[in-house]
Amino acid sequence: MTQPSRLAIVPFVSVDHMMKLVLTIGVERFLTELAGYIEEDFRRWELFDKTPRIASHSHDGVIELMPTSDGKMYGFKYVNGHPKNMREGRQTVTAFGVLADVGSGYPMLLSEMTILTALRTAATSALAAKYLAPKGSQAMAIIGNGAQSEFQAIAFKALTGIDRLRLYDIDRSASEKCARNLAGKGFDITICQTGQDAVEGVDIITTVTADKQYATILTDNMVGSGVHINAVGGDCPGKTELHRDILLRSDIFVEFPPQTRIEGEIQQLDADHPVTELWQVISGQAQGRKAPEQITLFDSVGFATEDFSALRYVRDQLKATGLYEELDLLADPDEPRDLFGMLLRAGLQPAA
Repeated sequence: MTQPSRLAIVPFVSVDHMMKLVLTIGVERFLTELAGYIEEDFRRWELFDKTPRIASHSHDGVIELMPTSDGKMYGFKYVNGHPKNMREGRQTVTAFGVLADVGSGYPMLLSEMTILTALRTAATSALAAKYLAPKGSQAMAIIGNGAQSEFQAIAFKALTGIDRLRLYDIDRSASEKCARNLAGKGFDITICQTGQDAVEGVDIITTVTADKQYATILTDNMVGSGVHINAVGGDCPGKTELHRDILLRSDIFVEFPPQTRIEGEIQQLDADHPVTELWQVISGQAQGRKAPEQITLFDSVGFATEDFSALRYVRDQLKATGLYEELDLLADPDEPRDLFGMLLRAGLQPAA
């Protein structure tokens, strides 16, 4: 069998290679470096093509495409969100992504993004907190202790110095799983009986639940002055976690307003309710935390530039680590116009 040409080959990072890549680099270092790439691309925000993700909603969940380009590279992610999957032994969220060269249109990378999305979501959360959370924050509540919770904890430790965690989930076994996975990683961990108990005395509140519905994970009386709220779980129409009154008391920071107003916590507010874009804070064009008593809210829904940053970071690690496969993905005939001839010649080759 004729070997494919080099132009036909696209590097592919499988789940196995992604896990090995993260562990080779180290989880904290990976998250810290990934946050650096995300921060760099937020500073280049105005260069990017930006559009709300393209979503196909059903009764059971949502399937989305998230595209963007900086003019030199193009990236997109395929991602789903199906909360019922957990009952069937499947992941709520799965994903894969592609990075391509704008000049030729040729893919440069195909990668799993189920693990990578968890990493980039946590890195983005912690990056936002670096600009918005109270200085010297040490304690964080995590309400919702599913697949994202450990990544959030480690990212916040790496980027903001959080070392005390208060965990709450309606399923106590999820909190026990989270505490077990984070054992020996530098945290003082308390499993709490209620959400109210979890937020006692913390500097940062992270909500990261999965149910696809309007919910009130945080009520107004649970949120005191001076805290930073990292609202991760509300990420599609009809799915929220915070009581509306909390939003009205908070200074709200978002990724891309046209998307967040559809999918985020602010879908509960008027379409012209003032928000600040995170890129403006990172680039110094807007102020983040202004006063100790201020409540800051990062209404995180995830945006395509973050996936672009994550794919860019992974691609930059491949040469040094070799943790990828060569995928024969692109047809490359000897004569570009003779695609059919390539097909015919394949039929003349002896079987392997």
